[in-house]
Amino acid sequence: MRRNRRVKILATLGPASSSEEMIRKLHEAGADAFRINMSHADHDLMRELVRRIRKVETDVGLPIGILADLQGPKLRVAQFIGGKAELTVGQDFTLDDNSEPGDSTRVFLPHPEILEAVEVGHRLLIDDGRLQLVCTETDKHRIKCRVVAGNKISDRKGVSLPDTTLATGALTDKDRRDLDAVLAENVDWVGLSFIQRPDDLAEARKISRGRAFLMSKIEKPQAVERLDEIIDLSDGIMVARGDLGVEMPLEAVPGIQKRITRAARKAGKPVVVATQMLESMISAPVPTRAEVSDVSTAVYEGADAVMLSAESAAGQYPVEAVATMDRIAVQVEKDPLYPGIIFAQRPAPEATGADAVSLAARQMAETLGVAVIVTYTATGTTGLRTARERPNIPILALSPVIETARRLSLVWGLHCAVTEDAQDLDDMVDRACRIAVEHRYARAGQRLIVTAGVPLRTPGATNMLRIAYIGSDGLSAV
Repeated sequence: MRRNRRVKILATLGPASSSEEMIRKLHEAGADAFRINMSHADHDLMRELVRRIRKVETDVGLPIGILADLQGPKLRVAQFIGGKAELTVGQDFTLDDNSEPGDSTRVFLPHPEILEAVEVGHRLLIDDGRLQLVCTETDKHRIKCRVVAGNKISDRKGVSLPDTTLATGALTDKDRRDLDAVLAENVDWVGLSFIQRPDDLAEARKISRGRAFLMSKIEKPQAVERLDEIIDLSDGIMVARGDLGVEMPLEAVPGIQKRITRAARKAGKPVVVATQMLESMISAPVPTRAEVSDVSTAVYEGADAVMLSAESAAGQYPVEAVATMDRIAVQVEKDPLYPGIIFAQRPAPEATGADAVSLAARQMAETLGVAVIVTYTATGTTGLRTARERPNIPILALSPVIETARRLSLVWGLHCAVTEDAQDLDDMVDRACRIAVEHRYARAGQRLIVTAGVPLRTPGATNMLRIAYIGSDGLSAV
């Protein structure tokens, strides 16, 4: 199945989309990869969803990526007498280590790491920012605050800390158990929630040992401040606009989204734009005009993928949501202004052989008007560097490693296919020609460009570029 767009669609599975039949419909509608939210899926459900996705993958004959999204730390207040309390702006309110039920003056905060880290002047946002507090005193056992906005609080509401860096890492005990479980099922990507600093990736990297790519979710101001370092240590980045919009001013989020997208693209790391992209389609068969514009902005910006959350997981119109996102992306990429916008954002190549070959491949492909760029990639490096160039020529990524092909299913412009290891250079070129014809990217009489790293399976060794002519038999001709 050849897509008529370069940007990828990541669809979240949930109660509305867990059956094998629905997963197949979502893929047919345009979903290139699927997200399993471990905040809502236990291990048995996760294993069953992976099995169903792999069954659909086998049926359609194309690699499908799976992202398992870890929950991350959930910081919440405890309970209140009567379940809630009424507050007034300007009053004092305390969060402390006293486990007694709360009232209108205080509440138990079962997170000693917060009590130890918050300083005077730091903000505490409760219930997605509906209640806003500012710390006025703290002694490691209590945080005395002043209410600056909001007038109510109730049991188990979440706490956000835009000014505070916690000493604890991003992985909780639940995350560690979930990480072991998803790695055992050979998922392709693992989403890391509430990353604050580069060190937060270290434990997940040690546990995963390369068995899955790590995607850092940027949803805290502390992560934005150290963005380049986090990108450097990540395999991919997600612009998680939900929590980011709670902990930072809403008006700052669009600019941060552009900054993250461009920084990730410069580094050659895939970037996913997520949260509320077609939110109204949870209950309506069509999106709002503003939502269409939001998706379009991400596509114009050159994001690798756009994500659906509740729209596909729990909404009434999951297939329609995916199909709508597909149509928006296709239309944007047809816009005569689109190539110029993408070209203007193209980062300068790094001083490496891989970047030089990828740059040359794009320039030659566009100059000669070849049918397709075929990139042979065992580890994924060659595919990533080719996609970083954002050529206006289709890219066919061939890999002998199914795991690599699945991981690259989230990368801009890459149509992935699995093939056996090439025996030599001539076999590699013949194989590229044959598969390009089979997947309808080229036909006899056309030219294509082949890039690869020689020797094969050497990470970062993209060093070969060849122009090939497709003969009448579908193989390379002189």
